Amino acid sequence: MNKPTVVMVGLGYIGLPTGAVIASTGITVHGVDVKDSIIETINQGHIHIVEPGLEDLVKKAVQNKMLSAHKNPIKADIFIIAVPTPFKGDHDPDISYVQEAADKILTYLEPENLVIIESTSPVGTTQIIKNSIETQRPELKDKLHYAYCPERVLPGRIIEELKSNSRVIGGVTTLAAKKAKEFYSHFVEGELFTTTDKTAEMCKLVENSFRDVNIAFANELSTICDATDVNVMELIQMANKHPRVNILTPSCGVGGHCIAIDPWFLVSQFPNQAKLIKQARVVNDNKPIWVLKKVEEQIKKWKETHKNEPNIACLGLAFKPNIDDLRESPALKITREIHSQYPNVKSVEPNVQKQEIKGIPIISFEQAKKEADIIIVLVAHTPFKGCKYPTNTIVMDFTNICHGLS
Repeated sequence: MNKPTVVMVGLGYIGLPTGAVIASTGITVHGVDVKDSIIETINQGHIHIVEPGLEDLVKKAVQNKMLSAHKNPIKADIFIIAVPTPFKGDHDPDISYVQEAADKILTYLEPENLVIIESTSPVGTTQIIKNSIETQRPELKDKLHYAYCPERVLPGRIIEELKSNSRVIGGVTTLAAKKAKEFYSHFVEGELFTTTDKTAEMCKLVENSFRDVNIAFANELSTICDATDVNVMELIQMANKHPRVNILTPSCGVGGHCIAIDPWFLVSQFPNQAKLIKQARVVNDNKPIWVLKKVEEQIKKWKETHKNEPNIACLGLAFKPNIDDLRESPALKITREIHSQYPNVKSVEPNVQKQEIKGIPIISFEQAKKEADIIIVLVAHTPFKGCKYPTNTIVMDFTNICHGLS
């Protein structure tokens, strides 16, 4: 496959960086998105998300006419689906966006095309999409190649990791896996491992479930230590001296479109087997509730002493440090709940250039340090690290960046 043409359906946090990286290798990428504002922004050489290195890559690709954004697909060699897969009902996976993307490319497909799904999906989704396409276009039965290849990137390092990380490529057939591997070899420097579509789908879910279970252990440990008046970070440092122990740092919860979502896909499909995975989700989903309880206790103490409402600043709204992604963010949920109960609540989110987010006023970090009586650190953004606060300010640090051990 020599310099194929690519249609990328979905130009969000994964689709746009992936499309830009592909375009940087000299492959023409025709991006497709439903939002006019995103299409216009990209075609001007700009980006609508925060990701280091992405804007320069997009600008260059657009200038070189290797990347463009549109409302509709065109005929191409390869079609990649990178759209969201949210919940519906009680944590049931919703693949309707994937299905809509498949329907969108339906009339543009030709024999020997390669259809790749990158969206995190329940086991069996690739086969569902194959059956749907063949039902609507029976003349293409067994004439297209289908593969599933999930991303493994960390927000804030997406461009680098799209190139360097290994990839698991699952094909509906051995030939499909081979063709997909050949395509990814154009821009991926890491190892490429081929397997079946179901194994690749399961692999993505298992990777994030593993991480979720480990985070849940740390978060549960923090609540135990709080109940026993033990410094959780000192305890973790001591326990991690063991050569086979590596406990993670506790947080205020788990967010994002991967770790907070993917384990539920397994729980939904395999409720009788995924018991540990489900309990980890429960622990991490309940951590924000525990944080809110601690905050409410501190506010109550303040009001008893000062007889008035405190000025409160919540530091960070993104789901992890140094990004602008608010999806499933526990920090945002916590801040919105505090804001709904108390009158003088503002937030600092250095990665989002807005005056208000979800009704919460946004102020500068300097203004927060100057005005706040209670500062609640929810996300370990770099600007917050090692900061000195006024002596009369109460600082509640749920990230261990203010008073953490070295």
